[in-house]
Amino acid sequence: MIEDIKYLCNEVIIIKSGQILKVAHSNEIASLASGRVYKIPERELSNLKSPFYIENYLIRDNEKNEKIVKVLLLGQDPYHGDGQAHGLCFSVNIQGQILDRHLSDLYADKFNQQDKEIYIQSISNKQAKDFLAENIPFFECPDKDIEEIYYFRWWTYRKHIKETPEGFIITEFLPDVSWAGKYNGICCPAWFHFREGRWLHEQRYLNDYAYYWLRGGGDVRSYSFPIANAIYQYFLVTGNDSILKESYPELVSNFNGWEKEKFNSETGLFWQTDNRDGMEISIGGNGYRATINSYMAAEANTLSWVAQKKNDPQGSYFHEKAEAIRNKMFDLLWDEQASFIKVLPMDSKAILRDVRELHGYTPWSFDLANHSYAIAWKFLMDKNHFFAPYGPTTAEQCHPKFKVVYEGHECQWNGPSWPFATAMTLTGLANLLNDQEQNYISKDDFWTLLKIYTKSQHLTLDNGNVIPWIDENLNPFTGDWISRTMLKNHQPKERGRNYNHSSFCDLVISGLVGIRPQSEDVLIVNPLIPEDKWDYFCLDHIMYHHKKICILYDKTGKKYSNGKGFFIFVDGKRVASADALTKMVCKL
Repeated sequence: MIEDIKYLCNEVIIIKSGQILKVAHSNEIASLASGRVYKIPERELSNLKSPFYIENYLIRDNEKNEKIVKVLLLGQDPYHGDGQAHGLCFSVNIQGQILDRHLSDLYADKFNQQDKEIYIQSISNKQAKDFLAENIPFFECPDKDIEEIYYFRWWTYRKHIKETPEGFIITEFLPDVSWAGKYNGICCPAWFHFREGRWLHEQRYLNDYAYYWLRGGGDVRSYSFPIANAIYQYFLVTGNDSILKESYPELVSNFNGWEKEKFNSETGLFWQTDNRDGMEISIGGNGYRATINSYMAAEANTLSWVAQKKNDPQGSYFHEKAEAIRNKMFDLLWDEQASFIKVLPMDSKAILRDVRELHGYTPWSFDLANHSYAIAWKFLMDKNHFFAPYGPTTAEQCHPKFKVVYEGHECQWNGPSWPFATAMTLTGLANLLNDQEQNYISKDDFWTLLKIYTKSQHLTLDNGNVIPWIDENLNPFTGDWISRTMLKNHQPKERGRNYNHSSFCDLVISGLVGIRPQSEDVLIVNPLIPEDKWDYFCLDHIMYHHKKICILYDKTGKKYSNGKGFFIFVDGKRVASADALTKMVCKL
């Protein structure tokens, strides 16, 4: 009501989300609003539902009107505490709501300032703050490196949301690449797209993405891709199984397609080229690989689950399929002497390749390995095998064909560290630490590897500044982005920048903080944070099974003023607590 503004004040400040949009004299505001001001005739006063204050009457156009005074607070103090006004008409935070958009706004501003926005898809940098505020779980912890990369990876994921005539998809590369399919879609990293994106509040993006692969223009078998399991992982967070049920015929058809194209009935296993596993120039090469067989066993398990939900008699059939693939994989690919799963070439007289490769940990990412195989994890932290200062190597370093070179193909999996492989390995490790007792590797190791993974996601600019960065593959000993160095003058420009081929936020949420998504309405939280590493952390604004979740740890009780200890809030109500970080289970 412009007349009210002119009456009340001379100067107006308009604030949105803590940002000053306009400072102007009230006459200027009145001018901007010209033609958009409503008069309120006396006869319509009774229709007003919100409270108002009548100061005096105005006569305009020979009609009696009321002059109404309202006050609207638009600003927000970013430093408010629990139970204090946060700018929404003096409302206060509900119990259990600890974090707001303040951190995500600060980080988005920082990343925007550091970015040369070359390729814009559905959500531009200008829209990034609102997107993050509306969609992601907020996270705060004492380790500002992990905290920063957490927000950075959400900021980059947003860049890859692309609206097409067939709905939204998630891209791997921002520029078009020749090996992509329709709309620049590539299924190779799509399992991670679902793992990461399942925590977004807006479900339309992944809903559309699923249908793109199953009913649209996506080439779902161009690379190894367990789409049924990807959608199942998404369902575990949302609690909505409608896509799985509706797409069951397409999912079965896809499984049958894989059997027709890549299954060998004599061995009982699926085969794949290393290139179509997304792992070019590998030492192990083509053949029966842990990757494709883990994916297909997971697919069969998922189809069995969906069939049971639909009362389809094929449930037992797919369960038997999953067990057969899993058993054959360990029977034929497990090297007892080496205590590791390896590649078996397709030659009838072939023997297992003599190299341990990081993709041998893939079965654990899909909960396929029993405790007797946990010995394989003793190699992950060994410097003679996979451990390196900037991420685990894709092949063991003691092998004579191990290489980290800057010649030939820019995408080599015979040594360099890849975020894809690191993310898959850490996913499997989180599963192992949650599900099995063993003495080969610990949550301290998970912490160490996640810290290394965090450190690796940076780039040193020519001026010496270090900024958050995600790209294709790394020199595991120096942290240099290999493909970036080799493709400086490559077209399309900036191919690897903001590369969307892995997960990180999901590893923080489901691994480090420890939200273990379930098919039933149960919340399990089992942090992998070692003792005495952090005095506090908070993961808030989480949507899980249609509930809003907050996970909070405060060692002293002074950080968040909610008491000492470890707490779970569901829809603002405290539902579980403990004195220290421990596994907690609660029904929703």
